[in-house]
Amino acid sequence: MDVTEVTFQSQVIERSRQLPVVVDFWAEWCPPCRQLGPVLERAVAQRAGKLELAKIDVDSNQGLARSFGIQGIPAVKAFKDGVVASEFVGAQPPQVVERFLDSLLPSEVDALVAAGDEASLRRAAELEPARADAVVPLARILRSRGDEDEALRLLAQVPGNFAADGLAARIKLERALAAGELPVDGLEQAFAALDRGDSEAALDGLLNALSSADGAKEDVRRIVVGILDELGVEDPLARDARRRLAAALY
Repeated sequence: MDVTEVTFQSQVIERSRQLPVVVDFWAEWCPPCRQLGPVLERAVAQRAGKLELAKIDVDSNQGLARSFGIQGIPAVKAFKDGVVASEFVGAQPPQVVERFLDSLLPSEVDALVAAGDEASLRRAAELEPARADAVVPLARILRSRGDEDEALRLLAQVPGNFAADGLAARIKLERALAAGELPVDGLEQAFAALDRGDSEAALDGLLNALSSADGAKEDVRRIVVGILDELGVEDPLARDARRRLAAALY
């Protein structure tokens, strides 16, 4: 499809949030552009439905060319999630173009993780045992139905991952609570809030529990850090919780 400065936002930026959009910056007077164009078109057509090709005439859309620093053509930029994810300059042989396009497509594991069901997550974890975005949701499924030992075994495959460490710490504390070995106020209510997706109530309960969590403070801290990591650094709730956590610990 031909894209202009008027349609660029919708046809490239917004569309790239759904699937990769490969943008070919070209000009009619450019022989290498005429050489590359058919190669790109054939390769994209072979991957129909998985990505799209947009063509921008730099002579007619000089503002876009300046915005993206186009100094030589053909220049190819691939957009994913609204930003440039990969690029190359100059006419390339078909095999190079093929590899470039394939690098933009989800891997088998990516597709399995996106599916999100237990069978898919199990297969993803088999293919890439250290893939935290497969292991952690699978471990959550297992914990929810009582398969805690298997959940812990999986979580051990991704050491250093905050979400995994937090979930392992939660399983440990839940076992202690069930055995009557951990008289810490508020933990059960905090876990219930976490299960229903109420991160604010969960964090509030966990942070308040720190004062009576002698012997379990590190595990509570790991759970809190796991929640904060999933919220992200810019989340206002996470910023406030980090301040409260530091005050409670130090």
